[in-house]
Amino acid sequence: MTDDKDVLRDVWFGRIPTCFTLCQDEITEREAEPYYLLLPRVSYLTLVTDKVKKHFQKVMRQEDISEIWFEYEGTPLKWHYPIGLLFDLLASSSALPWNITVHFKSFPEKDLLHCPSKDVIEAHFMSCVKEADALKHKSQVINEMQKKDHKQLWMGLQNDRFDQFWAINRKLMEYPAEENGFRYIPFRIYQTTTERPFIQKLFRPVATDGQLHTLGDLLKEVCPSVVAPEVSAIHK
Repeated sequence: MTDDKDVLRDVWFGRIPTCFTLCQDEITEREAEPYYLLLPRVSYLTLVTDKVKKHFQKVMRQEDISEIWFEYEGTPLKWHYPIGLLFDLLASSSALPWNITVHFKSFPEKDLLHCPSKDVIEAHFMSCVKEADALKHKSQVINEMQKKDHKQLWMGLQNDRFDQFWAINRKLMEYPAEENGFRYIPFRIYQTTTERPFIQKLFRPVATDGQLHTLGDLLKEVCPSVVAPEVSAIHK
């Protein structure tokens, strides 16, 4: 699948039309116009914060500007979740554009972590990459990369450069021909109906009898409640 560049490009260039609106409680010198963006599903809100902040700063007093944060229908948006994940969890059934409310005060300390700079989201992203590679390759691939490779991977994501990102990421998606796949499949399953942030367990790509596991097998094992009975019967 790693050589199917058309599919990879389609996933990479997935966009969510979004309307950013300043919270009505914010003090402005004049009416704040909404700000529209096409948000990359694979990116993070933190990486568009500067654009949004610059737009709304024009109508605000500098003394009223503090740490920016975003909210959708009363739910603060976690900056360390990918944009596509946030949309799918909270707004996938809503009409587009996705309406996000912008705040510059009353930071929700109990709901959100502070993100003082892009270095923080870069560290979070690289931590996730390293965790995934530990499951797939015992960290061999990521450890063999040079620091400039790590930086290129991040800059490709930050600057929305498909070729720059995949020139490095493809190494993380390969395994020796003599092997049937990765050691374990790194995954996280997020559900809106549970208080747990996500489900994450060890899951091998190949069954003990040599059969390749499917997504249905994974779902059946880690969260059977979401698998329809007829689907479960197919995999028996």
